[in-house]
Amino acid sequence: MSQPSNTAIRGLLFDKDGTLFDFHLSWSHWIAGLIDTLSEGVDARRAHIAECLEYDWENKRFLPGALSIAGTVKEQAAVLSPALPHWSTDAIERYLVQAAAHVAMVPAVPLAPLLTGFRASGLAVGLATNDAESAARRHLEGAEIIDKFDYIAGYDSGYGAKPAPGMCLGFAKAHGLDPATCVMVGDSAHDLVAGRAAGMVTVAVLTGMAGPAELAPLADAVLPDIGALPDWLSTRA
Repeated sequence: MSQPSNTAIRGLLFDKDGTLFDFHLSWSHWIAGLIDTLSEGVDARRAHIAECLEYDWENKRFLPGALSIAGTVKEQAAVLSPALPHWSTDAIERYLVQAAAHVAMVPAVPLAPLLTGFRASGLAVGLATNDAESAARRHLEGAEIIDKFDYIAGYDSGYGAKPAPGMCLGFAKAHGLDPATCVMVGDSAHDLVAGRAAGMVTVAVLTGMAGPAELAPLADAVLPDIGALPDWLSTRA
């Protein structure tokens, strides 16, 4: 159910991949390299790993709805396990977390001035990602914006993973906010379902792999990217 349009917004909770950072530009090249490394040059193994990750190797793109887009690293490790029979699932998960921490992330918009503006206006700013918290922190540090966040949660931070609402409720509780005064901003159905389950306003952005037809039924607004948030917020003031 949509929140009343006159609800005063006190907090913004962002997804990371596909929201703060352009998903395709940040991850497609990296995962192609990952698949190549794990395959050790064996064509059949490469095809199997790509299939597990729902990645179109020929066109270097994620398939629609791929687990790699919105799933946790633990879930990705589990689906990779059949293609890497000599690895334990825990070892795959550790490898993915460590490797992902070094991805060169591509911001969807200039992030520092945007986030500085949100904080200057008195908004609490947080991050809720299905990536590992350690990798998320590395990505925020690399983009020189980690100091803009009051709250950073990953799938392994103790709140559970999206689409469950734990990370969203944790953000609201950490700042003493009514969830109805917070916005969950994300690029996937997981983000929006989590936000709605927590009682938050939900805003979808189109810098991930999902389109408006998939996201609009779950969102109070659909924006091209997070750079459109200030104007959207001003319409609710």
